[in-house]
Amino acid sequence: MAEKTKQDDIGAMSFEAAMGELEEIVAKLEKGDVELEESIAIYERGEALRNHCDALLKKAEAKVEKITLGADGKPAGTEPLDVDC
Repeated sequence: MAEKTKQDDIGAMSFEAAMGELEEIVAKLEKGDVELEESIAIYERGEALRNHCDALLKKAEAKVEKITLGADGKPAGTEPLDVDC
């Protein structure tokens, strides 16, 4: 149950918030002063944050592509974006 809550809070994060927390995790792990159990836990959270950021970036890239690509290669407006993320 606690794991689902952790994943739910990541899913609600903005890209900037998730990247900020991911940077904090990387800094902690690089310092090397975190105990093994905590290192594993924050590494797992970091992986979930990285996956979330990757999904948000893919959505943004798809939206930009949708806006910029038209039949004649010029901007053609916008349409609803169907992304399964």
